[in-house]
Amino acid sequence: MPQSIKKNAEERMEKAILALKRDLSTLRAGRATPSLLDRIQVEYYGAPTPINQLANITTPDSRTLMIQPWDKSSLADIERAIMKSDLGLTPQNDGAMIRLSIPALTEERRIELVKFTKKFGEEAKVAIRNIRRDANDDIKKLEKSDISEDESRRHQDDIQKSTDKFVAEVDKVLAAKEKEIMEV
Repeated sequence: MPQSIKKNAEERMEKAILALKRDLSTLRAGRATPSLLDRIQVEYYGAPTPINQLANITTPDSRTLMIQPWDKSSLADIERAIMKSDLGLTPQNDGAMIRLSIPALTEERRIELVKFTKKFGEEAKVAIRNIRRDANDDIKKLEKSDISEDESRRHQDDIQKSTDKFVAEVDKVLAAKEKEIMEV
């Protein structure tokens, strides 16, 4: 039973790392990538819809994104959603598709993005610590009936080791993204 608790906690911690990587991929580091638009929701027939479900997104070069909607009537909605987003990009609508030019990042914007990545990192660390707390609570419940106090302590130590490993992984992911952002 304690083994399944530890295994479940590690799986959830791994998912927190994957969520962090997905969130960091939506930050622009000076080059165009379709994942920049993953967080954008378009109001389409009254329902918020991810932009990648409404259009084909391509990167003709390293500084340009082209968005070609499957339904031409959604073009204005997509443009409006991009304008409202926190990307800081101005869409260029030519009636059939939208072009997004990704400008080179200034030093000031790079520093701002690094702070933003650290916020994502802190959220991931909090999620991992919450998972640790939940697992420890489950172990303590078992201590009252099924396992000894020493066994409980040993399992909690194992959970702490997993937590430390995943927090170090968060730091490694953040360092790689920071390096990518600060690269000129």
